[in-house]
Amino acid sequence: MSLKLVFLLLGAAGILGAGLGYYIRFLISLGKRGSMELQVKEMMLRAEEERKKILARAEGEAEKFLKEARVEIKAREEKSQKTEERLIKKEEMLDKRQVDIDKEVEEMKARIAEIKRVKERVEGLEKEKETALEKTAGLSQEEARNELLKVVEKRSEEDLVVRMQKLETAGNEKLEKRAQEILTTSIQRLASSVSSDTLTTTISIPSDELKGKIIGKEGRNIKAFERATGVEIIVDDTPGSITISSFDPIRRQIARVALENLIIDGRIQPAKIEAMVEKATAEINKIIREKGKQAAYEVGVLNFDPRLVQVLGRLYFRTSYGQNVLQHSVEMAHIAGMIAEELDANVAVAKAGALLHDIGKAMDHEVQGTHVEIGRRILQKFGVDEAVVKAMQAHHGEYPYETLESIIVQAADAISGARPGARRDSVENYLKRLKDLEAIATSFAGVEKAYALQAGREIRIFVKPEEMSDLAAKAMAREIATRVENELKYPGEIKVTVIRETRVIEFAR
Repeated sequence: MSLKLVFLLLGAAGILGAGLGYYIRFLISLGKRGSMELQVKEMMLRAEEERKKILARAEGEAEKFLKEARVEIKAREEKSQKTEERLIKKEEMLDKRQVDIDKEVEEMKARIAEIKRVKERVEGLEKEKETALEKTAGLSQEEARNELLKVVEKRSEEDLVVRMQKLETAGNEKLEKRAQEILTTSIQRLASSVSSDTLTTTISIPSDELKGKIIGKEGRNIKAFERATGVEIIVDDTPGSITISSFDPIRRQIARVALENLIIDGRIQPAKIEAMVEKATAEINKIIREKGKQAAYEVGVLNFDPRLVQVLGRLYFRTSYGQNVLQHSVEMAHIAGMIAEELDANVAVAKAGALLHDIGKAMDHEVQGTHVEIGRRILQKFGVDEAVVKAMQAHHGEYPYETLESIIVQAADAISGARPGARRDSVENYLKRLKDLEAIATSFAGVEKAYALQAGREIRIFVKPEEMSDLAAKAMAREIATRVENELKYPGEIKVTVIRETRVIEFAR
């Protein structure tokens, strides 16, 4: 019994404890619920205050925006009103201008009608006048005009002849002046500088000991070099130099390059000489090919046979009176093109004829004949246009001038070769030519003084007026020019001027 009671008490105590625990938990939960409600109320109050602040700030900004919008709208309205006023004024001005124009048009129409009426009246009066004159004179208008022309022609025949002569003289002067303008313009547009001889036949060596190596044992090296290049090597007592001699400029250039390479290499023997000559030959051929292409491209003359361009490039190593022949040909092509353009000639033919005019000089050391004849054969071999052949063949007067382009090529050759600075000569030859010019002039009787001017391109001669007449002075100028042509060699032409000055002095007492 006691155990059951104990268990009952324990069970009652557990139930009571559980109930008490639930009650305490319920009280605690009630407390927490109250505090959460307070927090929610506080948050709601803060949110309400924040809402009021945001609303007040938004209302302020909206009010500010509305004010700015009203100001902008007002400004635009004022601007639109001013624009509308200007447009209204312009419309009023245009309406007024249109009225004035319509009025002027009506006035012009009235004036035109009046002019037509006056013109018809004048024509009628002229016809009546002519009819009356014909009746009075007994001649028609055509007959009267013919009679009048006969009378005037008979009276003025001499005056007409004189006038025709004057017109002919003036026409010749104008044509000559126009020709001078064309030539001077062409020369001025191509005032290029000219370099002297591009080749050198003298090789500088670092020491005279190399001369022995170049000659070799019993002269075998120099013999092998001369046999491979076709030139002559001159080894003399001149310190620090060796001279190459050959009539062929290409061979001379190949020899120069090969010898310079041998000197740099230092190994001078027959086998090495042959290798260096082959290398120099290939290098010179490459330069020739490039120079030919460059010249044709520069003047705008294309579609040539590549072999013809190769022959053209050989002129780069050819000179005439110190003037490089290829550069001279290119310069001539430019001048001929400009003259042809002025004269409405064929520019392409004139340029090609000028560029190829001296191509025979590239082969004149190997082929018999003048360079003009050689050039003709070269051009015909490579199928060049016959018009180009005719243009180039007459530049020295060996063939007649068959076309206008042939005359242009000859003129371009004279300009390029004879203009100041184009061709150069050595100082010794230059001084000798000046001295010979003056000596020829002073050898004639009646010459008082003679001066060579303009680098030997003009000789000016003063004669004694009491010993020589004007006709004799003219004859002397021709004789001096003939002697200069026969006795001297010179590029271009030399002007001979004979001056006969007569002075009459009287004294008044």
